[in-house]
Amino acid sequence: MAPEVVFYQLNAKVLERKEDIPEAARQVVYYSLAIGHHIGVFDCFKPAFRCTTAVFDRVLDALKDNEEAHRKLSGLLRFGEITVDSTHVRLLMAAVEAVLPTAPPDVAAWLDRLRTALDAIRREPAIYLMGRRLS
Repeated sequence: MAPEVVFYQLNAKVLERKEDIPEAARQVVYYSLAIGHHIGVFDCFKPAFRCTTAVFDRVLDALKDNEEAHRKLSGLLRFGEITVDSTHVRLLMAAVEAVLPTAPPDVAAWLDRLRTALDAIRREPAIYLMGRRLS
């Protein structure tokens, strides 16, 4: 199996209806689910999108003119894992929008999936992505 990069999205719901949980408590619930990955619990995540490391390298190359976005995503290769949360949405969305029109098809497809995930985070800031390098 070729090495690949996978981004997982926090997607668990504790209760069926949003109004069942007060806003302050809802943030605590999401946070509690979110920190699970530090102890190896992944059942509250779903794979959102993946690619080979070769495609991910081309994504990074496409983003090379946006130093901050490039640095954020290239951390995945340096550290093996990164998180993308609501504090990264504006930075990454701007970078994606800038390069998407001229990106090669495989890179554009990956960036489009990232854009969709970033939009989900923008709508619900407690959600985040975890990117991992798999060998």
